[in-house]
Amino acid sequence: MENLITLKLEDHIETLSFDIYEPVSDSIVKKSMTDFASKWLVLFFYPADFTFVCPTELKDLNKSYEDIKDANAEILVVSTDTVFSHKRWIETEKLLENFKISMVSDRTWNLSKLFGVLNNESWNSARWTFIISPDGVVKAIEIVTEPIGRSTAELVRKIRALEFVRSNPGQACPATWNVGWQTLKPSIKIAGHVGEELQ
Repeated sequence: MENLITLKLEDHIETLSFDIYEPVSDSIVKKSMTDFASKWLVLFFYPADFTFVCPTELKDLNKSYEDIKDANAEILVVSTDTVFSHKRWIETEKLLENFKISMVSDRTWNLSKLFGVLNNESWNSARWTFIISPDGVVKAIEIVTEPIGRSTAELVRKIRALEFVRSNPGQACPATWNVGWQTLKPSIKIAGHVGEELQ
């Protein structure tokens, strides 16, 4: 796969628009980045409908969708399939029963090219996740090889940590941090003594 990535951490994303299949209302809508301006936005790229690892990932996302929304975030799952393929897949795949998350159709490859996730051999999206801040800045990027599914629990943890440091400037979240756990305030005084600081 040729690396087409044009976006990196801390880059600001301009307004984008995309076609979406909405499973709950069984409708096709067009939305843009501005529709999510007050929330964290997760773009969850996956290779294709009617594949094997992908429905297990989407089931996991759907199970934790309320947790994602409670973290002041919205998620869009993205592939290069048509909105009609999305609809049919939801109707036939048992793992996706009662799926509630909006599904982007990137048939033009615009999103996949912009985010650098397009596989030039299959013309599918690779397995990447981007977390974008409420002011449109890329704050997290995850890349996973195609045969491996991602963890929604870790995704939710990252969103909560990002929200915490955004709301608490100067604070930092140590490894595996979750809500209610101790944080750090980096300074020269604790350099070399982080263990004592976390006691």
